[in-house]
Amino acid sequence: MTRVAVLGTGRMGGAIAHRLVASGFDLQVWDRTAAKASALNVGRVAQTPAEALRDADIVISSLTNAAAVHDVYLGPQGAFGTSTTALFVEMSTAGPESIDELSREARTRGLRLLEAPVLGSVPAVESGTLAVLVGGSRDDLEAARPVLERLGEIHHVGGFGSAARLKLVANTMLAITSAAAAELLAAGTAAGLDREQVFWALVRFAPALKAREAGFMRDQHTPTMFAVHDLVKDLGLALEVFERTNAAVPLTREARSLFAETASESSDLDISAIVNAYSGGSRAPQNVASLRQAR
Repeated sequence: MTRVAVLGTGRMGGAIAHRLVASGFDLQVWDRTAAKASALNVGRVAQTPAEALRDADIVISSLTNAAAVHDVYLGPQGAFGTSTTALFVEMSTAGPESIDELSREARTRGLRLLEAPVLGSVPAVESGTLAVLVGGSRDDLEAARPVLERLGEIHHVGGFGSAARLKLVANTMLAITSAAAAELLAAGTAAGLDREQVFWALVRFAPALKAREAGFMRDQHTPTMFAVHDLVKDLGLALEVFERTNAAVPLTREARSLFAETASESSDLDISAIVNAYSGGSRAPQNVASLRQAR
């Protein structure tokens, strides 16, 4: 039986752990907050990242940001601090610089590593319909395939950093689409249209909006599939990548401003909370209002 360690048991890591146990894998879990790992009631709970990967064949990490990735892999009792034949699969959205650092360290230490950020949230994990974006060796991908294919559809996108950059492109699209939907729902309703009809038309062009119908249509932004503060973080990472190439990304900058404003009041809610910035069409976000005044 393939033995899997999961480092980080937050929203996505916890869902991944449940999915893998249900798929028959032997599991060990670790989280910085031990009570969170214990509350999953799956597998064995380790006290440190290094302990979690003991006897593991595959080690999956799903962590908050680049600082957490660095600490979990390279800090005291970190995952890279012990000799192991396990294959590491780093699934966090932490940006290409983070995976570049890990890949250099893995090569120096003779360890095996893949990057594998995913498209999709908890419901996609539960149904095994994530898109798993993989960067790294095809041989290592084949070794990890029996585990990763239980999570969703696998896409090998190139060398290290490729998957991280593609994930940021995808999350930027999600942000822009969500902000546009919130704006057009408010604008269409203000123009005298039925809100249900407006949303129906928007879903025709952006089917993924349907998953957040409760948020956009009924102001129900929990349970959180993708927190506003996490999307703001991802848009910041995306802008760092895009601006290094002098790419023209005005929509990305605008989306980050809109979600950052939303985060000031709705940080932990789902990203559908962007509708609150428009309040049924009665007020515009501050940066949009300032643009109107400038005209």
